[in-house]
Amino acid sequence: MSTISSKLSKLLAAQIVDGTYPPGAKLEERVLAEKFEVSRTPIREALRELGSKGLVEVVPRRGVVVARIGVGELAKLLEADCELEALCARRAAECMTAMEKKELEFIFEQSTTLSREGDIEAYLANNRQFHNLILVGAHNDVLTGMVADLRERLAPFRQAQSQVDDRLQISHDDHAAIVQAILAGDCEGAYNATRSHHARLGNSVLRLIRSRQDVAA
Repeated sequence: MSTISSKLSKLLAAQIVDGTYPPGAKLEERVLAEKFEVSRTPIREALRELGSKGLVEVVPRRGVVVARIGVGELAKLLEADCELEALCARRAAECMTAMEKKELEFIFEQSTTLSREGDIEAYLANNRQFHNLILVGAHNDVLTGMVADLRERLAPFRQAQSQVDDRLQISHDDHAAIVQAILAGDCEGAYNATRSHHARLGNSVLRLIRSRQDVAA
């Protein structure tokens, strides 16, 4: 998929999740191409990508429409992500090298300043580095691939958390417990802290999606 298609896919996904395009809304290639001032090819590719994530569907005689987000299916994906991320943290506590642990500690220290300053964009970039370091530290390519796939599918829903109050401070406090456990080689502590962190994030996402669906109804 081209860079333009990828950007359009992420933008449309975010707008579907936030309700800009409610369930049942028709997404016409021509209209979207005119709106975003691009050809229909990247629009078509973006819609195909959204279809693979279950965000749109093809309805006979109507074309591509926004699908109703299945909360039950979303909950299963979030649960799987929660357990796999926690497993990676457990592995990281056991397998991380001294240099990898030092890098994790450094990234966490950076996030302390970013959280205090409320720099959301920089914090989110730091957050991605933080969680990626844990994946690398697990030293298991199979687990890494599974988590990467789930993260891609859940990305539009994760972005919905931007409305949560004290988002950065809560995330930072969660990370502190994870770092402490990994640096100490506490496998179960790392597993439990990470599982709690992702369970909180998952429940936040589900509450937001349910509330938006209730409003739409």
